[in-house]
Amino acid sequence: MLDLATMTGLQTLRAMFALPDPPPNIGSFLGMRVERLEEGDVVFTLPTRPEYANPLGTLHGGICATLLDSVMACAVHSTLPAGASYGTLELKVNYIRAGRVDGGLLTAAGSTIHVGRSTATAEGRVTDADGKLVAHGTTTCMVYR
Repeated sequence: MLDLATMTGLQTLRAMFALPDPPPNIGSFLGMRVERLEEGDVVFTLPTRPEYANPLGTLHGGICATLLDSVMACAVHSTLPAGASYGTLELKVNYIRAGRVDGGLLTAAGSTIHVGRSTATAEGRVTDADGKLVAHGTTTCMVYR
């Protein structure tokens, strides 16, 4: 059993992602994979699926929003000391181009901008398998100490 009260945010994330049978979470539900997990710097990938389509047959915006919320919030989480937690206060997403749902790999990168006593901000980018920008965003998180 993990003692989350004594672990830093980075230690907690690394331990949770290393579990052979992690608890249910949005990342495992969608098929996200952790590619990099450093302090203030997170990268996840997600293979697209036809089920991620909107009515027009392109990638639903909620998939990019979920990827961005995940990497930006985890970037913030990775900077927190033991005993601190956080919650997304605001999420802004800019969609640049339509994504495909043909199994191509999306890569989402998030990094912190500012981590203060009660709020933190981060930015993120989602690129497609060709390295083209699909969406980018920012977040503000409340920090609970």
